[in-house]
Amino acid sequence: MANNDVEFKLYNTMTKQKEIFRSKVAGKVGMYVCGVTVYDLSHIGHARAYVVFDVLYRYLHHLGYEVTYVRNFTDVDDKIIRKANECGEDPLALSGRYCQEFLNDMVNLQCLPPTHEPRVSDHMDQIRDMITQIINNGFAYPVDGDVYFSVENLPSYGQLSGRKLEDNRAGERVAIDVRKRHPADFALWKAAKPGEPYWDSPWGPGRPGWHIECSAMSAHYLSFSFDIHGGGNDLIFPHHENEIAQSCAACSESNVSYWVHNGHVTNNSEKMSKSLGNFFTIRETTERYHPLALRHFLMSTHYYSPVNYSISLLEDASEEVFYIYQTLQDCKDALLPFQEGNLKEGAVQSGKKSRSNPAAQECINKLRRDFQAYMSDDLHTNDVLTSVLKDALKFMNNSSTMLKKQKKQQQQSLIQPLDELEREVRKVLSILGLLPDLTYSEVLQQLKDMALKRAELQEEEVLKLIEERTVARKNKDFARSDKVRDDLKAKGIALMDIGQETVWRPCNPDKHE
Repeated sequence: MANNDVEFKLYNTMTKQKEIFRSKVAGKVGMYVCGVTVYDLSHIGHARAYVVFDVLYRYLHHLGYEVTYVRNFTDVDDKIIRKANECGEDPLALSGRYCQEFLNDMVNLQCLPPTHEPRVSDHMDQIRDMITQIINNGFAYPVDGDVYFSVENLPSYGQLSGRKLEDNRAGERVAIDVRKRHPADFALWKAAKPGEPYWDSPWGPGRPGWHIECSAMSAHYLSFSFDIHGGGNDLIFPHHENEIAQSCAACSESNVSYWVHNGHVTNNSEKMSKSLGNFFTIRETTERYHPLALRHFLMSTHYYSPVNYSISLLEDASEEVFYIYQTLQDCKDALLPFQEGNLKEGAVQSGKKSRSNPAAQECINKLRRDFQAYMSDDLHTNDVLTSVLKDALKFMNNSSTMLKKQKKQQQQSLIQPLDELEREVRKVLSILGLLPDLTYSEVLQQLKDMALKRAELQEEEVLKLIEERTVARKNKDFARSDKVRDDLKAKGIALMDIGQETVWRPCNPDKHE
């Protein structure tokens, strides 16, 4: 059952305000998120959307809801056909290939698989049936094998976007057609053209328009009445506006409780998109930056706001993720002597009851309290990352250091609280999707490998330079030792002197002068 003690608020685009979330069926949530049009590798703008809704999916689970999450693939579309013709490939084969590439990207980004991942090509019966119902209800008309939705017949058209009918234009994927009764009428079914894939229908061979697919598939998996419909805010109009129109026209009882939209990823303050050619694919980004760093970057701004892409911010995110995992590793190392045998991370020997540690307990309570407060107030992952988590990690760092230095009697007051704090931090990271099925040391090594790749260095070269610097310092050649340190910093490699040992870690070269 859902946790009724938690008041969870979501911003609803339909009402233009944050609202307390109440599911239609107690303890259960139906969520539909518009998926990608698969004709190429997906870009960071796509990653933003699906990381946002993965966090929402995870948090709803955390609150105790049973969630049915549907995210579709548009595998029949003008752009797919155009790309397939250019490549001399079957359109469905091409889209199928890019569906798999997208799924690989989602696994890399730690996005949980949805409950259902329907493809348009597998749901033609549902699409044709819905179009038939819309025509029978008087909201659409066939013209020469095409079928158009009549926006003038639906007085509520524009309720989501707030646009007046006279201000609306045809959808971005819809060409102007003089056969339309109104310029804003949009295609439900497109008559087949030579050389294009097609399916039979009562109106002749053809394929569905862009908008009808989501109305048909969401109704098929979730009914006409469900809880959350999500997507990027560029979909508010025309896509989601037209979805609402179609669903209402097909079924008068159609109702989505919460319309949730995420902000764009921008590049130099311009929306990142394939059509503008200013995009970076997920794949090319995660070849240079750890997927956890990209995910961290995408969550570092509130989901409703745009996030501006920059190499420096990715470097910051990489550095932050390294700090998280180095802190967890240091905590594990500090607790290791107190563990029974070879137990899992976080399993500390129970032994005698530990002495009270009010500061540690307050840190744990604050982490729980603030995490829930920020996440339940419209998913403020940015505040969790920049404030809540950092405070807990700072306390963990200090406690790990103290545990190593204190006498045995004094250590008892730190062992259990530190173990409990580590488990709470892991829980937070899991809900944020920042806890892969890897050891701390494996994540740290991956982050270091990425940093070496960006610096175009081998670790052996870094270690050799560290040795050079050590010799220079012994010889009081501080100019040489400083140059080695500064040259490595400029390449994103920070040196740290810990006692008699020098270690290195990734850093943002733009912020380490």
